[in-house]
Amino acid sequence: MSSQRVLVIGGGGGIGSAVARGLVAAGNRVFLAGRDAGRLAQVAEELGAQTASVDATDFAAVDALADQASASLGGLTGVVCCAGSLLLKPAHLTSADEWQATLAANLTTAFATVRVAGRLLKQDGGSVVLVSSAAARIGLANHEAIAAAKAGVAGLVLSAAATYARARIRVNAVAPGLVDTPLARGITSNDLATKASIAMHPLGRLGRPEDVARGILFLLDPVNDWVTGQMLGVDGGLADLKTRSG
Repeated sequence: MSSQRVLVIGGGGGIGSAVARGLVAAGNRVFLAGRDAGRLAQVAEELGAQTASVDATDFAAVDALADQASASLGGLTGVVCCAGSLLLKPAHLTSADEWQATLAANLTTAFATVRVAGRLLKQDGGSVVLVSSAAARIGLANHEAIAAAKAGVAGLVLSAAATYARARIRVNAVAPGLVDTPLARGITSNDLATKASIAMHPLGRLGRPEDVARGILFLLDPVNDWVTGQMLGVDGGLADLKTRSG
C-alpha cells in the first residue's frame, strides 16, 4: 500500500485525520486540506504533512488546492473527501438556509472533489473515495436533509465511476453509521441520545474514526483496483440488519 500520494479534504476532522494517519503509517504521503486551519496544523505537525486551508464548496478554490497538492506530492494517486456536516431536523423545521448549507457541505464538496480527480488522475488512474451515510440507505426520522445530500453522493459515485472507468479512475464511497467524532458531539454529549443511537446499531456500539478510515484505506489501496462504483457500509449493521430485542 506504500507510495501513494493522496489529497485528503477534511483532513483535520475525526475521520479525515484517521485516514491520514493510516496512510502515513503505511509509508504513503498525504496533503491535508480543510476549513479549520488550527486542527489541520495539529495533524500536519504530528504527521509531517503539508496543508492548505480551503472552502471545499468553492470549485475554483478546490481546483487551486488540488493543483497545489499535486505539485507538492509529485502527482496524485488518490483523493479523499471527508468534508461534511450533520443536521438532524424534520423537513418542516428545516430552513432554506439550512437545506442549502447541508447540500453544500455534503454534496457540493463531493462533486468538487470528483471534478479535480477527473482532471488530475486521468493520465495514470487512481482512486477517489467519498463519504455517504447509512442515512442514505435506510429511513431514519429527522434525517431528511442529510439523507438527501448523502443519497446524492451515492448517485454521484455510480455515474462518475462509469464515466472515468476507461481512465482507470475508481470512484467509491463509504457509508458510515453514527461515528464518535467532533461532528457528532451534539448527539454523543447526551447520554440518552447516545444510548438510543447505540441501540440502533446491531453490533452494539458507535463507530470510531478508525473504523471508517480502514474502509477508506481499503478503497484507496491499488491492490483493490477491481473495485469501483461501490458503497461500502461501515455502520455496525445499521442499514442492513434487524436484530431481535433482548
